[in-house]
Amino acid sequence: MMDSSRTAQRAVIQFLRAEGDHASQIYLRMKEVYGEQSLARCTIFRWCQRYETGHVNIKDLPSPGQAHVVTSSATISAVDELIRQNRRITACEIAVELSISKGIVHHIIHKKLGYGKVCAQWVPKHLSENQNTARMGVCLTQKLLHLSHPLPSYAPGSAYQCQWRLFIVVLFYMNCN
Repeated sequence: MMDSSRTAQRAVIQFLRAEGDHASQIYLRMKEVYGEQSLARCTIFRWCQRYETGHVNIKDLPSPGQAHVVTSSATISAVDELIRQNRRITACEIAVELSISKGIVHHIIHKKLGYGKVCAQWVPKHLSENQNTARMGVCLTQKLLHLSHPLPSYAPGSAYQCQWRLFIVVLFYMNCN
């Protein structure tokens, strides 16, 4: 089986061009040999031009694209400090304040710091061990209060029923974690 990868075809183009074949001849021979897997005519002509100008590498040139996000610890600390000062600050305001792009701010907030926006405030996505313990304490306190003073009515639609459902949801969430 013949290797029909782009790199292999570029090597063939380079060889045929070195032999003196013209781009149109190379195109016809490539179509004949590779069929549907052949490179497009314009691609073959472009690679022939590159080889004529002295280009020797058959690999792709690096293409422009989104640069890898490089963030320093100082920038991460500055973003964290701004968020801690004002939990309602927006990513655009942070970008303007620190003179960095909104994309980098977004990357720092979500990937590096692990924050998410809840009710228009930046909060950590995961609770720390202390926060989790405090939440468990509140739930257990509520449970003990309920056991010592049960709610009077569970009629559908009553305020007591809504409070009880919320309490059950919180307890279920805490037991799952």
